[in-house]
Amino acid sequence: MNVTQLSPTFRVSAQITPADVEQAKNDGISVIVCNRPDGESADQIPAAEIQRACEAAGIKFVKLPMNGPNYSAEQVSTLKALIDSSSNILGYCRTGNRSSILYNAAQGQS
Repeated sequence: MNVTQLSPTFRVSAQITPADVEQAKNDGISVIVCNRPDGESADQIPAAEIQRACEAAGIKFVKLPMNGPNYSAEQVSTLKALIDSSSNILGYCRTGNRSSILYNAAQGQS
């Protein structure tokens, strides 16, 4: 898992695997946010599979799928609330770009 740290409590990654969830837990992650819609590619791991791994590891899983760089006000508000809760968060999508975009949008929300 190749992780980029955007803040002390927020990191992004490309698509993760169920095995990566345990590593994330060991790295102090308490929330994993999926910004990738299911069905983008044939080799993609479905969000439900990542969610099951999160539940088994005791990590909160939040699904906020984005179509390209587009996001909704609700997605921004949800992520902002998670960030404000002082959780250690890992956002993922296909490359990490959408997760970074949504993080930046949440930083601009007051």
